[in-house]
Amino acid sequence: MPTIGIPKECDSKETRISATPDSVNKLTGLQGVEVLIESGLGDPIQVSDHAFEKAGAIVCDKAKVFSSDYIFQISPLEPETLKLCKKGSIYVGCLDPYNRKELIEECASLGVDAVSMEMMPRTTRAQKMDVLSSQASIAGYAAVVVASEVSDKLFPMMMTPAGTISPARVFVIGAGVAGLQAIATAKRMGARVDAFDTRPVVKEQVESLGAKFLDIDLGETGQTKDGYAKALSQEQLSRQRDAMKTQCAQSDIVITTAQLYGRTAPVILNDEILSAMKPGSVIVDLAAESGGNVSGSLAGEIVENENIIIVGAANLPGRYTQDASQMYASNLYAFFSEFYSTENQAFEYDPNDEILAACYLVREGEVIHPAFSQSV
Repeated sequence: MPTIGIPKECDSKETRISATPDSVNKLTGLQGVEVLIESGLGDPIQVSDHAFEKAGAIVCDKAKVFSSDYIFQISPLEPETLKLCKKGSIYVGCLDPYNRKELIEECASLGVDAVSMEMMPRTTRAQKMDVLSSQASIAGYAAVVVASEVSDKLFPMMMTPAGTISPARVFVIGAGVAGLQAIATAKRMGARVDAFDTRPVVKEQVESLGAKFLDIDLGETGQTKDGYAKALSQEQLSRQRDAMKTQCAQSDIVITTAQLYGRTAPVILNDEILSAMKPGSVIVDLAAESGGNVSGSLAGEIVENENIIIVGAANLPGRYTQDASQMYASNLYAFFSEFYSTENQAFEYDPNDEILAACYLVREGEVIHPAFSQSV
């Protein structure tokens, strides 16, 4: 009988978990599947061991969990913990492979297959497994909430006997999943919202949410086959910054979301732009953990730069741990069930499948993903 092991997270700062009673119920509903969870797994989301047991899970200690055929996690496993996995098992999680190449190498040396959930292709079929999108939608919402907590400006327009208060002006840079959610949230809170993206194709989406799209002539831009914005040239970045300087100077809140997966985030708001902004303006940098879009931003910290407040976002989805965990657990179930054969009672690997080709990094002791096979 195949077993799925779901241990507590190794990273003490990680508040999300890889299972909910609902996802366990679905997993155990697959013929032949048994789910083992580590005692205390549900503590971060206020779910008891008993609730998991009622859903069909077997509660046990860490060693027993890691003896499973499949291991589900969010944060990358530490080397010592990875050694608990049995040879031939499949480790599925957010491996951060571009920054944790030693983890991939260790998986190969231990004979542990490795699947990176962040590497899911941007296709219709893989949409229900797309961890980056599901977590980015929460991050976009959280960015606006954080900005409202830090800012001394009300979001909606208010007409009172004491006078009229104008709405906050919010500028969102990047209209991917996180950016669009930030736009929608800021609009619902009553702000006046402007947005920019290097991909002209998203203009219609921005305007459909009630925001004004900032047109900047950057010449030829576009998006990758996976729907991500292409990196800009230095000349294009310079042109973009010049246009943004005026917009940022008018804004009370700026939210930056520009990230290039596997690469350092581009610095969009430099010191020159920051110096043009109003004192007390708030910037939330969603790319802080990958280098930052804002000069001087630090992941997980709030800093001041010439009276401008810069929030370096870190694991914003973790602020809403119940919903973030539910979405991640759903992504995991969608992935596993897609390739699980009830007839053979096993996860079936197909090297020609576009999803597996994109996210399967290590198989049977070898690094098979072309992006990493030559670098580890």
